Amino acid sequence: MTHLHLIRHGQTDWNAQKRWQGQSPEAPGLNATGMAQARATAAQLLGRHFDVFYCSDSLRARQTADIVNEVVNLPIVTEPRLREINQGDWEGLTNEVIAPSWPVEWEQRNRDPLNMQRPNGESVAMVAARMKWMADDLAARHLGQDVLIVSHGLALATLICHIKGIYMGEARHHIPENAQIITLDWR
Repeated sequence: MTHLHLIRHGQTDWNAQKRWQGQSPEAPGLNATGMAQARATAAQLLGRHFDVFYCSDSLRARQTADIVNEVVNLPIVTEPRLREINQGDWEGLTNEVIAPSWPVEWEQRNRDPLNMQRPNGESVAMVAARMKWMADDLAARHLGQDVLIVSHGLALATLICHIKGIYMGEARHHIPENAQIITLDWR
């Protein structure tokens, strides 16, 4: 068994504006609230031991990891599999823009949240498969160790759903708060 210590990145302006960030290169880094959240998370990790530290390659995750690493002091391994769901054409937009602009896809997302693939993006099922592959890989490489991970809301929610036996189509309802720490035992 491997202990995965999951941290969602701190808040960005797009989080505050309820914009879909996904993997957009235009997605902003942490705002002042996000930096404060990352510092508070780092303070919670004082005195705790971790064997390795992995991070998504997005700006907001890397900034969160850098702040946390002021306490943890480990080499940070960038892992692209930890990226957020690719929201495709919906990245940078809000629900109020997406729903009327893509009514068929929006209805499909509500009807089949697991398999609906965002236009030019991914489905929750695709993200869940990528994240499980990543977690299985890290658990095999770091058997019995404490692995610290900074990633993204929906990506982490798929791991939470997997461990807790929750239907993966419900993942969007299990997204951790910004900079929240969740520990899972991965087998």
